[in-house]
Amino acid sequence: MFTEHANEIFFRAIDDYHRYDNVDTPIENPFEEGSLDHLLYLKNWIDTVQWHFEDIIRDPHIDPVDALNLKRRIDRSNQVRCDMVEYIDSYLLNKYKDITPAADARINTETPAWAIDRLSILALKIYHMRAEVERDDVDEEHRAACQAKLDVLIQQQQDLSTAIEELIEDIEAGRKYMKVYRQMKMYNDPALNPILYAKKQ
Repeated sequence: MFTEHANEIFFRAIDDYHRYDNVDTPIENPFEEGSLDHLLYLKNWIDTVQWHFEDIIRDPHIDPVDALNLKRRIDRSNQVRCDMVEYIDSYLLNKYKDITPAADARINTETPAWAIDRLSILALKIYHMRAEVERDDVDEEHRAACQAKLDVLIQQQQDLSTAIEELIEDIEAGRKYMKVYRQMKMYNDPALNPILYAKKQ
C-alpha cells in the first residue's frame, strides 16, 4: 500500500533526524534523486526540522533577535514545505497523465500531496507523543493522558491512510481527477505583500 510505504519513509526520516536532534544537521537522503521516495523523505525532513524550529521559538527566554531570525527561517522553511507538496503533486500528475477521467469524474477537496502532507505531520505527532508516553521522569497521570492522545493520533493516521488509498484508487480508475493549483503565498512575495512593496515606493 502506498501509505504504508510512505509512513515507513516518514518514520525513517524522523529517526534519522533524531540521531543528531539538531536543526542544522545536513540532510542525507538515502533515496534516488527524482524518485517519489526521495521526495517523501525530503518532505518529512523539512517538516521535522520545522517542528523543532517551532519548539525552539516557544522558549520564553529566547533572545528577541534570535527569535526574529528564527521566525524568518520558519517562513522560508514553510515556503519550501509548500513547494515540496507541489513537487509531489507534479510527480503524481505526471504519473496519471494518461488516465482518462470518466465523464462524471469528480474533483477531490484536496490533492493527494496535501493529504500526504497531513500524513507526514501525523507521523511527527505520533513520534513525539510516543516519546511522552515513554518518559520516566513524569507521573503515571501524564503518561496515561499522553497514551490516550497517542491512541487518537494512531486512529487518525489509519483513517487518513485509508482516505488517501481510496483517493489514489479513484484517480487510477478515473472516478476522480487531479487538478493542481499553484500556491499563492502572498506574504513571501515582495510584489504582493503591502508591507514589502510599500518600502519600494
